[in-house]
Amino acid sequence: MNQANVIELLFYLLPAVVTGGVAYYFFSAHTKNEEGRRRFLLHKETQKSALPLQLQAYERMALFLERINPSKLVLRIQPDSDQTEAYEMELISAIESEFEHNLSQQIYITEECWNVIKTSKNATIQLIRTSAKEAENTQKLREDILSRLIDKQAPSNTALGYIKKEVRLLLG
Repeated sequence: MNQANVIELLFYLLPAVVTGGVAYYFFSAHTKNEEGRRRFLLHKETQKSALPLQLQAYERMALFLERINPSKLVLRIQPDSDQTEAYEMELISAIESEFEHNLSQQIYITEECWNVIKTSKNATIQLIRTSAKEAENTQKLREDILSRLIDKQAPSNTALGYIKKEVRLLLG
């Protein structure tokens, strides 16, 4: 093959190579666009079915926080005896039981929200334990718990505010 034939062959191949490159570029861009569109539609469909579950989880955690609110807890759980330690353990057991009942909800809420809820639970337990150390009987324990909440907000109220903020963000 002489040099003229090679050059002539290149002139014929060059438009085909350029056309093939452009076609490949547009085909790959179209494929990526379609994949992104399918992923978006799948995410949208998943979000549509997951949203009610997420909202239900936030509702259950809000109910949990309301139930462990110290002022409501001491009104709901009456002491069986006058023993402070027994009443303290009864209150803490009620909180732990409520928490264990709602453990599965953590998969539907954000990790930050779950951490806030756990912190609220632990702070409530700590409040009860601190009050129990200073109380002589169950009536004094109940009064001490309620009086501590006069000056500051209950830990469960803080966590409840966080849940409300997250739900507002979730709903847009």
